Amino acid sequence: MRFVLRSLKLRHFRCFEAFETEFSDGLNCIVGPNARGKTSVLEAACILLRLQSPRVSKLAPVVQHERQGFVVDGYFGQRHLQFYFSRNRKKLALDEVAQADAHEYLQVGRVVYFSNTDIELVRGSGEVRRRFLDFVAVQRDGLYRNALRAYDRALRSRNLLLKGYPVRWREVAAFEEPLLAAGRLVSEVRARLVAELQPEADAAHRVISGSREELRVEYRAGAGEDFAQALDAARGEDARLRQTTVGPHRDELAFFLNGQSTEYASEGQQRTVVLALKLGAMRLLERHFGRTPLLLLDDVFGELDVARRNALLAVLPSGAQKLVTTTHLDWMASGLEAHRIPLG
Repeated sequence: MRFVLRSLKLRHFRCFEAFETEFSDGLNCIVGPNARGKTSVLEAACILLRLQSPRVSKLAPVVQHERQGFVVDGYFGQRHLQFYFSRNRKKLALDEVAQADAHEYLQVGRVVYFSNTDIELVRGSGEVRRRFLDFVAVQRDGLYRNALRAYDRALRSRNLLLKGYPVRWREVAAFEEPLLAAGRLVSEVRARLVAELQPEADAAHRVISGSREELRVEYRAGAGEDFAQALDAARGEDARLRQTTVGPHRDELAFFLNGQSTEYASEGQQRTVVLALKLGAMRLLERHFGRTPLLLLDDVFGELDVARRNALLAVLPSGAQKLVTTTHLDWMASGLEAHRIPLG
């Protein structure tokens, strides 16, 4: 049985009052002018499988204007997934059975999302890089999502208490044990993920760039080697700034080409590094689960010439299901088969 996204239905999602389509096993091209909802279709596919958007951290902005909530519905292989979201509640169903939690639902399909804004992985803030790590880690490790949520809850509670005056350290300390426990697990999973990602991303980079440049990915823990010691040492700074200043929410990734920081690399080199990271994540998930994740490519061809557009398609696994947005298909190499989904 092929593990592919077979169909997708939307209601009250972004610009769509209602929308539905079917997909083929291989290359699917969503074609149309700008501002017709092409990106929203990819976003919906990601939300259906992963319950999170690759574009925004919260789902409320995804709800169509003046509507209460949205619905995404589709088949992945033989599994029927349904997700309803509103600002007041969420409902999940898997094969028509309501789900009390998301664990089994999230085991159905994995996703890697490519976007023309991905260069922010190199140029942007640490939050962008942490989101990338978390998006892959949640798919790689079934326990990570709960640990990350537990850490976020403890962090918000501790930060709220730090805003009081004077700071009641005995109350603050009550949240430090769950903060440390969840934070250590988050850091362990992230460090392990980067260790797994490193050789995959380096191999992908060599293929894409056609060069012998070595890509190194370095994980930098936001609490150093000892979270408890760092948290204790930061009390004065935490009290001054009214927030927790050390921990996994300050984790960072650094990228190096032949030992030199990508901060000083050319734009072409930076884009190649980002593509290698995404392909490395794809190969990591493929190796772990025995099948290639769904590949979502949003407007990534606009920055490339015709030769590079076709070269990018060629480097993607031929057997993988791919959903691609583009304004036209004139650039596609002859003989390449694609299922076309017109919008507008």
